[in-house]
Amino acid sequence: MNLKQTREWYPFVGPFDPCPPKYVKTYVVPPNQYFTYQPMNLPQFSLSEALKVGTLWPAFFSPYESRCGKGA
Repeated sequence: MNLKQTREWYPFVGPFDPCPPKYVKTYVVPPNQYFTYQPMNLPQFSLSEALKVGTLWPAFFSPYESRCGKGA
């Protein structure tokens, strides 16, 4: 399953907003939201790789991107 986990939305920008507007905002949808149940026989990471990424199943992996220093 290869779905885009980052989504974007376009908030309303009022004419009298005191702050500079952000025209596009993003949010992350975790991969577990796409599954209604856990299917049998999913591919698995090796045990050492699973400890590094935090999950045993690649379908449930979601990489973390730090927003530190990006002005978020």
